[in-house]
Amino acid sequence: MATTVACTLGAGFCYDKSRIQGVMKPSSVALRSRRVVLVRAEAQSINPAIRKDEEKVVDSVEVAELSKPLTPYCRCWRSGTFPLCDGSHVKHNKATGDNVGPLLVKKQKE
Repeated sequence: MATTVACTLGAGFCYDKSRIQGVMKPSSVALRSRRVVLVRAEAQSINPAIRKDEEKVVDSVEVAELSKPLTPYCRCWRSGTFPLCDGSHVKHNKATGDNVGPLLVKKQKE
């Protein structure tokens, strides 16, 4: 019986489905039966239909209790600093013709 193991390479963690379900296997058996599932992102549009008439879709939210005046959050899933935006959407948008941009969380003015 094979155990499915899902890994996220950038995040540095894996989970073992059998352990989540409460089934414990001896470590030697678990090591031989593990499968690693990798997901590769292809260059494709993330936003195929929403607000395509805009050059770049960027939304802003104001929050009263924040330590920084502005925090951009990634919505293209390409950022090297995910969940924070590092501007990777610019390259993604040029490659795919997409218009995805960050979510800007702003500190509410008092």
